[in-house]
Amino acid sequence: MGKDKLRKFRENETFACFVQPEFDSVFGVDHPLKGHWRSDFFHNDHPIVLELGCGKGEYTVALAERDPSRNYIGIDIKGARMWRGAKTATERGMANVGFLRTRIEFINALFAEGEVDEIWITFPDPQLKTNRAKKRLTSPLFLARYAQLLHPEGRINLKTDSKHLYAYTSAVAAHYALPVEVANEDIYGTGFADETLSVKTAYESRFLEMGLPITYLRFGLAGRTEFPWFDWEGDEIARSEKDNEENRERAF
Repeated sequence: MGKDKLRKFRENETFACFVQPEFDSVFGVDHPLKGHWRSDFFHNDHPIVLELGCGKGEYTVALAERDPSRNYIGIDIKGARMWRGAKTATERGMANVGFLRTRIEFINALFAEGEVDEIWITFPDPQLKTNRAKKRLTSPLFLARYAQLLHPEGRINLKTDSKHLYAYTSAVAAHYALPVEVANEDIYGTGFADETLSVKTAYESRFLEMGLPITYLRFGLAGRTEFPWFDWEGDEIARSEKDNEENRERAF
């Protein structure tokens, strides 16, 4: 492991906004912060918004700056990347930002029923191979996890350059009759992107330079808690599109 990465890991431990649970505190048990993020971490009663797979935390920090009336938590497993966001939030004295280093699979050990008001999923790995569909962050398995912690009126936002993931998520929403508030295949080309959607991560900037459209979905779960698995036929139909996306990912 490189010295710079080790330095970042050590510095993460000094940030008040950075939470790094031990494996034993989230595997099969509830973490002490579960149900207590407002009272014990943020010390307010404001709504909580999660960014899943936050990477360097650009979106988490930018959203928190734009809306101090909400609490934002960026979640990822890669601590060296998260360091950038945590350091920025610390240097700017942002009290409504937190970073949580953990696997998203453990999310239900960290948040109580209805504790989260909104979820952002920004440019996740689209998991293009059919045999990895269960790892997509908008798959039925993950929606079932979100249903346990999302407020009944909460929303899920997906922003991605992957046409395949956008189509897949649209199909998932339709399959379970979930309410879709927004479905836009090109937020910049159509002029739909507002101040919030115009926040750009490093990856997004590169995608835009390549001339790729950025898609956006916003939907709710409508109180649904069970999401039986189904195989999406689009995974077989869209082979050529997935091959093109895989080639683009290799370029990064």
